[in-house]
Amino acid sequence: MVSRRDFVKRTGLVSTGLAMGGVATSAKSYNRIKGANDRLQVAIIGLGRRLGAFTDPISIKESNVELRYLCDVMPSQLERAAQEFSTLIDYQPKMEKDIRKVLEDKKLDAVINATPDHWHAPGSIMAMQAGKDVYVEKPVSHNMEENRLLVKAAKKYNRVVQAGTQQRSSGHTISAIRMIHEGAIGNAYKAVAFYTNRRGQVPLQKPAPVPGGLDWDLFQGPAPRREYTEETWDYNWHWYGWDYGTAESGNNGTHEMDVARWALQVDYPEFVFAEGHKGQFPGDGWEMYDHMEATFRFGGGKTIKWDGRSRNGYDTYGDGRGVIVYGSEGSAFLDRGKSVIYDRRGEVVQALDSDSDEAGTALGGGGSMSTRHVQNFFEAIRGKEKLNAPIDEIAISHAMVHYTNVAYRINSSFEVGDNGIMLDREAMKLWSREYEPGWEVKL
Repeated sequence: MVSRRDFVKRTGLVSTGLAMGGVATSAKSYNRIKGANDRLQVAIIGLGRRLGAFTDPISIKESNVELRYLCDVMPSQLERAAQEFSTLIDYQPKMEKDIRKVLEDKKLDAVINATPDHWHAPGSIMAMQAGKDVYVEKPVSHNMEENRLLVKAAKKYNRVVQAGTQQRSSGHTISAIRMIHEGAIGNAYKAVAFYTNRRGQVPLQKPAPVPGGLDWDLFQGPAPRREYTEETWDYNWHWYGWDYGTAESGNNGTHEMDVARWALQVDYPEFVFAEGHKGQFPGDGWEMYDHMEATFRFGGGKTIKWDGRSRNGYDTYGDGRGVIVYGSEGSAFLDRGKSVIYDRRGEVVQALDSDSDEAGTALGGGGSMSTRHVQNFFEAIRGKEKLNAPIDEIAISHAMVHYTNVAYRINSSFEVGDNGIMLDREAMKLWSREYEPGWEVKL
């Protein structure tokens, strides 16, 4: 197996340019855009619970794409995905466990990166360096340095990069945000982003044989090597320390914090405070907070509060997830199923229902919102649409995820500079992470 460094040397780097939001701005980028009738060659990397988000947009005729590869480090995941697609398409995609071999294919146009969190930025940057456009699932990065490098890579390698924050493609959300920006609730000054779930007890980590077929070395990829522990590979990597996951803030809060920031039209916060607890099942294997309250203060007197509870199912806000926006003349409630605008007295001004069947807090993925979001990515590659969630915009929202986790880990609030730098010596020790030698994320 070749390391990431050797892979980049072998495949070479693609030419540089500048194309953001799927809109060409140079002769090189114009020549790269696919024609409206060209069939895109696509790979899905990572075939876990988000697979359902990609079956419809890839298989329906209107997308005009061919699934060239299915890729996963676990054979059972490959077999399950192949079986699912066999009922939707009349050809067989290639099956591969190693992303590096997939990226060697010069006919491949685009990669959907639905791997675990620690693979999001490294795998996406590798794909860009190999000349592929990228749809990267949330959170787009594992740390702030990867956040910065993703944006830099999209510009350097002239790639179309869509973040998997699918509510950016939600019709009722777009309409409600537009109304807020046009003054429907006056001056929008505060947003509360919330998520509530009823996750259960997690087993304690203990040494165990690597599950049959799993390529544990490749699963770890950029992360430092360690021995396998029971149940790590199948979702519980989210809660087993910081090698692979980004806690619930990265797993789900990233969606709601993005909508909140979008509504308030703010960039990086000026100040971050976070208070996290492990409140449920105190003796189990969950190694991070399961209840988080974080506050972000922005310029212009604006504030975002993140209230995330993974294992206490009390619906404080009347729903499992969503965003409440407060303004000088009213308020707004936005979730995946509806958006409601209220006046200052709390009377409904306008209610917008969603036409999407997108999942709320249930495990898994898929629905018409995700389908539209992936199709927007395909059309942006062809130059026919602007990206709804371009990486340079969404990376700022995902910085809030990292600020939350850093504040929790150092048990301290901190200020943030205009460029997103954390103005705290201890916080900046967590700006990046330790990588397995040879897997460092570099441009």
